[in-house]
Amino acid sequence: MFPMLTLLSMFYYICLRRRCRSGSRSEALGSRRAVELAQRASGPAGGSSGGGELEQYAKEVVDFSSHYGSENSMSYTMWNLAGAPNVYPSSGDFTQTAVFRTYGRWWEHCPSAAPPYRRTPRSFHSKDYLELAFEEPVYPTAVEVLETYHPGAVVQILACSLNPFSQNPPSEVRWEVLWSGEPSKAPTHQSRQFSPTIRQLSFPTNLLRVEVNSSLMDYYTELDAVILRGVRERPMLALYKMPLIDMNDLSDGEDEVVISSQRHPLAGDGKHYTGNGYFDKLPYELIQLIVSHLTLPDLCRLAQSCKLLQQHCADPLQYLQLSLQPYWATLTDASLVHLQPRCALLQRLNMSWTGNRGAITSTGFCSFLKVCGSSLVSLELSCCHFLNEASMEVISQTCPRLQQLNLASCDRLQPQAFSHIAKLSSLRRLVLYRTKIEQTALLSILTFCAELQNLNLGSCVRIQDYDVVASMLSVRCRRLRSLDLWRCGSLTERGLAELASGCRLLEELDLGWCSTLQSSSGCFQHMARCLPRLRKLFLTANRTVCDSDLDELAACCPRLHHVDILGTRMVSPASLKKLLQSCPELKLVDVSFCSQIDTRAVQELSTLFPNVAIKKSFTQ
Repeated sequence: MFPMLTLLSMFYYICLRRRCRSGSRSEALGSRRAVELAQRASGPAGGSSGGGELEQYAKEVVDFSSHYGSENSMSYTMWNLAGAPNVYPSSGDFTQTAVFRTYGRWWEHCPSAAPPYRRTPRSFHSKDYLELAFEEPVYPTAVEVLETYHPGAVVQILACSLNPFSQNPPSEVRWEVLWSGEPSKAPTHQSRQFSPTIRQLSFPTNLLRVEVNSSLMDYYTELDAVILRGVRERPMLALYKMPLIDMNDLSDGEDEVVISSQRHPLAGDGKHYTGNGYFDKLPYELIQLIVSHLTLPDLCRLAQSCKLLQQHCADPLQYLQLSLQPYWATLTDASLVHLQPRCALLQRLNMSWTGNRGAITSTGFCSFLKVCGSSLVSLELSCCHFLNEASMEVISQTCPRLQQLNLASCDRLQPQAFSHIAKLSSLRRLVLYRTKIEQTALLSILTFCAELQNLNLGSCVRIQDYDVVASMLSVRCRRLRSLDLWRCGSLTERGLAELASGCRLLEELDLGWCSTLQSSSGCFQHMARCLPRLRKLFLTANRTVCDSDLDELAACCPRLHHVDILGTRMVSPASLKKLLQSCPELKLVDVSFCSQIDTRAVQELSTLFPNVAIKKSFTQ
């Protein structure tokens, strides 16, 4: 009897698939419930018969967008997510956990922040990601994320059909969403085991992607481990899969909408009715304005409805700026080919996170850029691992007007490729965070790109002498507004003095974890006197910062918004209070692990200055 029921359920499934193509979504959902009932009648799922449910910790961290830690250590790095938990169920700030680079919304208001893109789908919340490989592919039954501090940042969990350890990769790599949600904040900062209800997959997986959004967090989110639970055999329910519309289908097609020959009730005598409610009588500009509010997939779907809307949806003015980052999972070379005719006037392009694992090739990217890159002024390519030296050469040759270039976490781009950036003489903003750029290429860029205003060199560990870089900046880039030297270990007092003397327009300066700087030399006080425009200053983990430095900041830098002095042992509550009184625009001050400023002092100052977020992390 059971084989007959199984056969009937499969036949019913085929009929429903055909019906779903023409039926409404509600009909499809009702049909799916019917299939589930039929499958339950045929007996239990077969996944548990192959040895039961497996529990696996991540074997390897494959990729990630950012982390708080250094490239040369394990503290606060994503690599801590490999293996069993280190600190869970303890709560607090632990160096053995994985921490992303940013939190909160204040980062978006810094001088270095890029303006947002239009048409970003409301459902796309991700700001950072990490990818984890597990030992054995399974059909997932649960995914558990162990969060040890400020939980709630996870917004999406995906699974991939590719086995990262296999020598024979599949011809098509698929990503499927297991769970998605909106940014949230847990009611407490205590650790938790986050295990959302996940969808069933039609393929086994041992590659997961966790995407986060920390914009609502009061402090850094810390993750300790990720657990994948699953079965070796495919569950019966996974045989049924709803048809999806994705970004791969970007062609407009040639089919026309069939218009009824009957007279429309609203059509008056003697007036020609076209069947579209007089929509084509609206001014061209008004239709363009209406269409401009659509997301990219909706724009492509609307173009298939009629010739009029196809003309509007294909107008190059609709593609002055284009963010493809939300569609990283489905974007391919073919997608770029379909978009190419529409992007003749393209000015801003965001392809961050796209094209990895062969979905986009360097050849496909270069072909697109040769046709659409002549008007580009902004190009976002963070975490794009398809980039190579040929790609960088094409960027330098076809984008002469480029003013903004983001290569953050393109850590597989070889050092020689960065030399081509020097040809982009109009650059204003350059992000090289976590790249392999070397000193020779960087000095060449600074020589020829004298208009730079925003430069990010955070965690660029291959640069040997940051004093030379600081000296070059002070001579060639005097319009610099923001400079990120996060974890640039070789900067000394001499380099900081030259930088402050030459780049007096600086509003944002990140010297976090630059441990070679010594307050006793007077370098921080000289910096404060030279940079009265400072709005953001990070002196993170410099234990020598003292009261005299804060007093000078209070006297010379009244426009400060964000100050980070985490880890100093020599700042007193009195000096911190003076800074808070002298800088009325302050919004954030991080005094975590400042031994003289205890929790009681923080509470008192928070009461006196309620508009300032004074951060003080803890370790349980």
